[in-house]
Amino acid sequence: MPLAVIYSRASRGIDAPLVTIEVHITNGMPSLSIVGLPETAIKESRDRVRSAIINSGFEFPVHRITINLAPADLPKKEGGRFDLAIALGILAASGQIANSSLDTYEFAGELALDGALRKFNGALPFALETKKTKRKLVVPLENAAEASLPREATILPAKHLLEVCGHLTGNNLLAAFSSSIPQAKENLPYDLSDIRGQSQAKRALEIAAVGQHSLLMIGPPGTGKTMLANRLTSILPSMTEEEALAIAAINSICGKEFNTLDFLQRPFRSPHHTASGVALVGGSNPPRPGEISLAHNGVLFLDELPEFNRSVLEALREPMESGFVCISRASHHVKFPARFQLITAMNPCPCGYLGDNKENCRCSEEQVSRYRARISGPMLDRIDMHVEVGSLPKNLLLQKNVAAETSAEVQKRVVKARTVQLERAGKINAALTNKEIEKYCEISSAEQDFLETIAKERRLSARALHRILKVARSIADLEGAVNLEHQHLAEAVNYRKLK
Repeated sequence: MPLAVIYSRASRGIDAPLVTIEVHITNGMPSLSIVGLPETAIKESRDRVRSAIINSGFEFPVHRITINLAPADLPKKEGGRFDLAIALGILAASGQIANSSLDTYEFAGELALDGALRKFNGALPFALETKKTKRKLVVPLENAAEASLPREATILPAKHLLEVCGHLTGNNLLAAFSSSIPQAKENLPYDLSDIRGQSQAKRALEIAAVGQHSLLMIGPPGTGKTMLANRLTSILPSMTEEEALAIAAINSICGKEFNTLDFLQRPFRSPHHTASGVALVGGSNPPRPGEISLAHNGVLFLDELPEFNRSVLEALREPMESGFVCISRASHHVKFPARFQLITAMNPCPCGYLGDNKENCRCSEEQVSRYRARISGPMLDRIDMHVEVGSLPKNLLLQKNVAAETSAEVQKRVVKARTVQLERAGKINAALTNKEIEKYCEISSAEQDFLETIAKERRLSARALHRILKVARSIADLEGAVNLEHQHLAEAVNYRKLK
């Protein structure tokens, strides 16, 4: 019976579930039907595949052709990624290419009408799953660099359907694509030494980097809040290969161009305050990742925080705690990773000049109260650190050759402190659970009394107290202290400016 079985993969979030493509050719009225819940792009592939086969010099069978995409209960099989596999299935079922070795390969790629292979989105998740099965993956040449990132994955790039057929018949074997993991960039565009003064804000940024704590900077316009946020990635440790693959997989399904130079550089996302909830959290149909997932293992910076729609900010609360976001649709339930470090900035009042420039402030107390109330208490409670960024003396800005620590110098301390955390608890301080806080953030009875007094005076929640302890643990790690002491707690308490 003329039957061929080809392996490919669908796209579901950052997963790539296996799809078995079964091609059966029988006598009857010439037709080509595709079953197994295919989307419109797959239904249209019948015309692309027909033209590609004919223009490549093969014969398109004048018979009844049935193509099944299994499992049939896997919904939303979409895109042109199945073109190559469908074409090879038809050629194998009609006896024009060998059928014996197809089970050792997986295929993906969109076909042009002349048989040329075009790139598809999601090559990296595809390659990660193919590697687990120990099969070889045949992809378009444009996808080869991205697909070859997983170590020990065998990637065979091709430019045309004829090249793939030549490989399968043994006439002209495809060469495996080889690449090495790129190195982290040494010269970043931003450096902490660019910022004059702001020693307290720099200190807070360093502590936030040590424990991956969320940070809110409050200050008048032009005090350097955005500059500080932009330089956080320059003092964070370079991503591990596993972390880099995770963010590269997210970028891959979004169709973003793969750049080897940025592979180990942590992402920095700064959406405009008019961004919708779908743009920030993710959504659409089929679901696509939003800014919080694109900032996975990196930094999400929200400037002008009160200007964001309140419902948009509230949508961040669950991902901040869990490290992932679930998007549910009628036929989809997709989980995207979203372990980001939240950095935010805001003015102290609507006009921006409350505080250092009170004489210039035109806002009433009621206006200031309404402005700050745009950020809900539960959202504010989840931000670990609140720091004031004051105006700088004009003479400091005009000085030349002012000595300041570079990002590389600060990064060494951050890496050293993070190493201590990973050796102690296997995770960074911001991710400590309640039981782990009791174990690794133990304090004396005198310090407990101190925290209880602070909690009553400022009406702090239990979550706020836990976050103070975790920030204090990061301060102690930065100073190389084994136990939490009063100065560590006092400094951590000082970073809770807002209630």
